Amino acid sequence: MADVAPNHWLYRLLREPVNSLTHGLGVLLSLAGLVVLLVLSQGEPWRVVSFAIYGVSLILLYTASTLYHALHVGERLERAMKRFDHIAIFLLIAGTYTPITLITLQGPQAAWGWSIFGVVWGFALLGVIFKLLWLSAPRWLSVGLYLLMGWLAAVAFVPMAQAMSLGGLVWLLLGGAFYTVGAVIYALRRPNLIAGVFGYHELWHLFVLAGSISHFVMMLKYVLP
Repeated sequence: MADVAPNHWLYRLLREPVNSLTHGLGVLLSLAGLVVLLVLSQGEPWRVVSFAIYGVSLILLYTASTLYHALHVGERLERAMKRFDHIAIFLLIAGTYTPITLITLQGPQAAWGWSIFGVVWGFALLGVIFKLLWLSAPRWLSVGLYLLMGWLAAVAFVPMAQAMSLGGLVWLLLGGAFYTVGAVIYALRRPNLIAGVFGYHELWHLFVLAGSISHFVMMLKYVLP
């Protein structure tokens, strides 16, 4: 199968068909989700700004991933797109935190909200610099940084539990679980279910999509209202 798949017309059109198509779907869903959240924000400044940052970070991640995995380009441009792809992960993590910190963790929990907001965006900036300077860093190190940044919210679990309903916490944790399992699969480079067609990387992309959908449900049902 590994010898046959690369000769298929789809592989001549797209460098990694499954990866580019699944995250191409992510681009479309992200665009639609951003429109829905902005419309339902009804012009409230904090909601509009927070969801705009979140939505744009989603669009950037899925666009970067789709382009990197779809296009047959030269080595130099491919490396630049890979860098953008990795940087976008840090931006999405910070972007996902933004509505939670600026909308949900306000009022009595405002100190927590602003503190986490500052920390995660500072972390994102460091992540961008890290990938600009060291794209070839060991996979375990990159994945470890993604997971560390993603689970920073654990330090504020109590105030988050006070500010968000149980349903919101469930969707938040579910999304985090999807991202985490996907990251572990990516780090371990297994399982490879269909050699040359659907391996660990394709599975990782599906877990990322599932994590994004879970967090969008949380935003729509529990952060927006």
